[in-house]
Amino acid sequence: MEVKKINFLQSYSSILWLLGGIIIGSIFGLVFGEDVLIIKPLGDIFLNLLFTAIIPLIFFTIGSSIANLERTEKLGKLFVIMILVFLATILISAIVMIFAVYLFPIHEDIAIAKVPFEEVASGSAGDQIAKLLTANDFFELLSRKSMLALIIFSFLVGFATLQSGEKGKAFKSFLDSGNEVMKQLLNIIMKSAPIGLGAYFAYQVGVFGPQLLGVYAKPMAVYYGACVFYFFVFFSLYALVSGGKRAFKIFWSNNITPSLTAVGTCSSIATIPANLDAAEKMGIPAHVRNLVIPLGAPLHKDGSSMSSILKITFLFAMFGKDFTDPMTIILALGITVVVSIVEGGIPNGGYIGEILAITVYGFPMEQALPVAMILGTLVDPIATLLNANGDVICSMMVSRFSEKTKW
Repeated sequence: MEVKKINFLQSYSSILWLLGGIIIGSIFGLVFGEDVLIIKPLGDIFLNLLFTAIIPLIFFTIGSSIANLERTEKLGKLFVIMILVFLATILISAIVMIFAVYLFPIHEDIAIAKVPFEEVASGSAGDQIAKLLTANDFFELLSRKSMLALIIFSFLVGFATLQSGEKGKAFKSFLDSGNEVMKQLLNIIMKSAPIGLGAYFAYQVGVFGPQLLGVYAKPMAVYYGACVFYFFVFFSLYALVSGGKRAFKIFWSNNITPSLTAVGTCSSIATIPANLDAAEKMGIPAHVRNLVIPLGAPLHKDGSSMSSILKITFLFAMFGKDFTDPMTIILALGITVVVSIVEGGIPNGGYIGEILAITVYGFPMEQALPVAMILGTLVDPIATLLNANGDVICSMMVSRFSEKTKW
């Protein structure tokens, strides 16, 4: 019994420290309000270190994963299954949110504030796609703003290494070594997570807390309620599909740290290290977790899918339009899929998706965008929880369908 107690404390000590930092930070935010801005730099330093390390982590993780695959049709099968799982969960989450807004209709008289926002770069659809998928120069790949371009480049490097065979063996070893070094670096950075996330939480609660009681209270309540329902009920169903009761227990017993990291950072990308660590503990094969989780951060977002539906219904209510038309709903589902792809996986990265939805439905940009931005900021923490955790549960399902993994 003594040994088990020691192992439990060793296993959960980091979680307890992280949870303690977040709780203390939240209390500071409630007590001191906007005065907590003085400790915000501590959170910024932690996040900056995390983001700096994540760029090479993505490159080495994906490159190493592809380079170590067998040169068979296995890779193609893995991709197809991953895309189908991503699409299925995005659409299911959107449908859940549609049911939620029908059960609890949003009818609010909103005072529209004239909030300044940045000009969106103009250009054709082709230009926007090119900017999304590629970078003008190599150094631009080193920015998290070019995350999708970096992922594609990492894939290509991994494929090239795989095709090189014996001649590429030295480079393959370099990728493997880099992957291990970056994991160790992130372990070091995460030692400061209780302080960094505590400071960040203090800032979030201190600055945004008062807004929670305004005109956004009801849509936020509907959204948070639907997300909590989806998180516990549907993630549990996905775990059961992945491997029955055993997979269910393994998923939830290893899901605490990724969940706290996601809520604390409001970033799918910043949660990648915690997700990879949890997936390894769950027994998900390396080539599956190292592919699905980094790719899922910018491309797969259940929480953003649900928030997209919320923003659309909120704007429809605000401008007195009907959201019950079947074609309107089908279009909304299509927008959620696109939004899930174009968002950058960084804090408050949904503004591109919001602009897309506003443009498609023809709402006045100067009135609709500020409202959607404020709502997006307020729902960001729990949206990120679903976005980031969704990658872990998807990697379980992909592992089950492609590798027949049994837990």
